[in-house]
Amino acid sequence: MIKILIVDDHYLIREGLIKILETENDLCIVGELQKGSDVCDFIKRHECDLIILDINLPDRNGLDVLKDVKAVNPDILILMLSVLPEDQFAVRALRAGASGYITKEGIPEELIKAIRKVVTGRRYVSEQFAEKLAMDLSSPSKQNLHDDLSDREFQILLLIGSGLSGKEIARNLSLSTSTVNTYRARIYEKMNMKTITQLIHYVANNDLLK
Repeated sequence: MIKILIVDDHYLIREGLIKILETENDLCIVGELQKGSDVCDFIKRHECDLIILDINLPDRNGLDVLKDVKAVNPDILILMLSVLPEDQFAVRALRAGASGYITKEGIPEELIKAIRKVVTGRRYVSEQFAEKLAMDLSSPSKQNLHDDLSDREFQILLLIGSGLSGKEIARNLSLSTSTVNTYRARIYEKMNMKTITQLIHYVANNDLLK
């Protein structure tokens, strides 16, 4: 029996995942959580083989939760779930220790397939993204300006690129405005830019929001 924990702040998403998983006799849901801050405490008290983890949680970034889980129990498999396209966070998630990455658009078709693959010790991304990775590896490597950003900085860069103000980003990520301003200053420094307009143009020109 594969013991699964679901972590997503949206009730309807959790219910939808549960209904899909309940169609498989060997999958057992051991819990569902809304907050990333509760995950490590849960896995210390309950047996868990796999976590389906939303990347955008109200209290903590899913990638940070992923790293914490791996520090507590590196054997737990983690399947990242996101509304964001794979181009944005899949590679970062896999590098951080995730076993797979699926978008919420791919549910329910991909979910069971992804679980079946990661429990065998393999990684899961969509076929389209796997092809893109293969093409990127066969092309001359180039360093992007955003490659040096931390996961949180990259997330804020995307939100800036989507046209959100500092206050809107703070509200979206449950951060203070001053914290968002600090991250934005780091982004400016690392990317050698000085204005919001430059950041927005960079995001658009590099198709980071596609």
